[in-house]
Amino acid sequence: MDREKTFDKNKLLFTPGPLTTSLTVKEAMLRDFGSRDSDFIDLVKDIRHRLLKLAGVSSGTYTAIPMQGSGTFGLESVISSTIPPGGKILVTINGAYSRRLVQIADVLTIKTATIEYPEDHPVVAEDIGKILKEDPDITHVATCHCETTSGIINPIKNIGKEVKQSGGIYMVDAMSSFGAIPINLEECKIDYYVSSSNKCIEGVPGFSFIIANLSCLTKTEGFARSVSLDLFSQYKGFEKNGQFRFTPPTHALLAFHRALIEFEGEGGLESRMKRYQKNQQTLMAGMTEMGFQPYLNKEHQSCIITSFVYPQHTNFNFDQFYERLREYGFVIYPGKVGNADCFRIGTIGRIYHFHIQDLLKTIRRVLEEMNVELKK
Repeated sequence: MDREKTFDKNKLLFTPGPLTTSLTVKEAMLRDFGSRDSDFIDLVKDIRHRLLKLAGVSSGTYTAIPMQGSGTFGLESVISSTIPPGGKILVTINGAYSRRLVQIADVLTIKTATIEYPEDHPVVAEDIGKILKEDPDITHVATCHCETTSGIINPIKNIGKEVKQSGGIYMVDAMSSFGAIPINLEECKIDYYVSSSNKCIEGVPGFSFIIANLSCLTKTEGFARSVSLDLFSQYKGFEKNGQFRFTPPTHALLAFHRALIEFEGEGGLESRMKRYQKNQQTLMAGMTEMGFQPYLNKEHQSCIITSFVYPQHTNFNFDQFYERLREYGFVIYPGKVGNADCFRIGTIGRIYHFHIQDLLKTIRRVLEEMNVELKK
């Protein structure tokens, strides 16, 4: 891969999103579209088709529904639109993003149950089964696939099995995993699968999308607690005339369409996963060689983002560390773990292992500048 042709002069983003995009994805936005233009309607239709293809499901069983706003808007759309009056949701928690699901349900005054694990521990599917047997009022279950608080992966297939044995509806926050980690929605019994444009497909921020089980979705008419986030009405609008109900993020959709084409040109999900895995393996080898300690055990670690514990050195200051890296053109991410001081480095986006190597060289340089010497 030619480094000069891949990137312009923007800083490289080693974050969970927004993330570094290709120049051609950025160039795709250099076009103005009317939201009722027939070419734009055809483009949205093609995006929906490509999303179903990527998810490995058919249009007769599932539908793809773009929703304006960030990934959280998509999650709130599902929670606010698909749980009936009197329904109750069980949320599995092992990080800040799953706690956000609880916050959404609480604000909507939806009855909520939770089961919480340490942030370095995956959800245990059998625990979900026990709770569902003990509490027959629970109608829905929500979990995060990759909890980007830490980078941990949760066993969504096993959880789905427990949910369906109880007859429940299953929602998965796949914000950081869709397009990077293989998943069979039907095997995992997933009814609502939510992600966004600025993650592993490598588009830009502007909208989320929901891959919805049609047999579940079509039973939710009238459940919505919001006008703009009404998932069933959004679906009906697309089916009626192919249009968004309210002003769509036209430029973000143009960029996403281009990103989907590039995703397929790279070789699809398997090739992208391999690139991200190589990025993460390169990162782990270099960071541990320098003396940094990962927050998660290896068996729980995703290829999406990795949390590292602050070095126990008197000269280490994360804010200075972050700013020095940023000045050299590398943007990492603060930590979000509640029980440890950590920072995070993402390995997704239009970056390759040689960019990880450049980052590692710069980290070594910054540590020298800060007079921080780590024990290996």
